[in-house]
Amino acid sequence: MDGDRGMMIQDNRQINIRLEQMGNRAMAQKGLTAIQAHVLLYILDHSEQGVSLTDIHREFQCSMAALSELVKRLREKDYVRVEPCAQDDRRKILFGTEKGLRIRAFLDRAISTAQDQLYSGFSPQELATLDRLQKKMLRNLSARTQNHDKEVSKP
Repeated sequence: MDGDRGMMIQDNRQINIRLEQMGNRAMAQKGLTAIQAHVLLYILDHSEQGVSLTDIHREFQCSMAALSELVKRLREKDYVRVEPCAQDDRRKILFGTEKGLRIRAFLDRAISTAQDQLYSGFSPQELATLDRLQKKMLRNLSARTQNHDKEVSKP
């Protein structure tokens, strides 16, 4: 097999770390971390109907405890507000606030700048190939996780 698979994994890890660092630096002026900014954008994208913590959990695959703390910080900074769910008092629905909506353009610009830097010099064909290969890797990992979960749950 061509390529050092271990090195490719290490490279992917470094890409992720550097993107997170770049995002954290860009978001610091608004008092946010990169992950807080991504979650805030998700909430803003769904602000018309609102979004639950469970919806965010499914989208970002983060632990509920970590997401709960993250949303708490967004609420403290007045980027997000919470309302009880009309159908289920136990559920809370999240909405973006006016303050959150006001920084939307900043968040979009910062993410676009990071994407431009990351993908600089890539042709449209290369981007399409990269997208296809990343999705294939994610499918491989999902299949492996599902098979592992089945094996662990066997009596």
